[in-house]
Amino acid sequence: MRYSSTHKQETRARLLASCKAIAKQGGFEATGIDTLMSSIGLTGGAFYTHFPSKQALFEELIREELESSSRMLAGDERSDPDHVAKRLRGYLSSFHAANPESGCVLPTLGPEIARSSPAVRKAAEKSLKQTHESWNERLDDSDGAWALIAQCVGALVLARSVESEKTRKEILAACRRHIGRTHTLGL
Repeated sequence: MRYSSTHKQETRARLLASCKAIAKQGGFEATGIDTLMSSIGLTGGAFYTHFPSKQALFEELIREELESSSRMLAGDERSDPDHVAKRLRGYLSSFHAANPESGCVLPTLGPEIARSSPAVRKAAEKSLKQTHESWNERLDDSDGAWALIAQCVGALVLARSVESEKTRKEILAACRRHIGRTHTLGL
C-alpha cells in the first residue's frame, strides 16, 4: 500500500498533537514511546521515522506549545485594550485548571522544562520574554509583568494540586481578584 506524499508529515503532526495532551496529563518523562505511538494507532518502532529521539520530540512539543501560549497570552497590536484581562480570566478559570491537556504547558511540564536541555530552556525563555514584553507594554510595569506571569502559572499549579473543586475555585478567584486590584485589569 502506497502512502500519500504528505503521510509522514500528517503522522508527525498527529503524534505531536497527541503527545501534547498525554504529556500535560501524565508528564513527558513518565510516558514511554510505545504509549505515545499507540495513541495514534502505531507501534513504538515507527517513532524513529518521525523523530531521532524522545528528547527531540520533547523539544519540538515544548517549542510549539510555548509559541502557542505566548501568541494567545501576548496578543498583538491589533488586540483590544482588554486583551490581557480577557486572557487572564480564561487562564485562571476552572476549565483551564480541570483540563491540563488543553492548556498552558508551563504549570504541567515546568519542572521537566527546567531539567531539560539548553535548547528547551531557551525556547521557554523566548516565549516568556514575548509575553512579558507585551504585558509590560500594556501595563507599563516590567516587574509587574513578570510577577503576573509567575502568579498565573503558580495559581494553576496550586489549583491543580488540591482535591476539592471548592478550594480550586477559591484559589483561582482570589488570584483574579488580587490581579484585578493590583493591575486594575477589571478581572
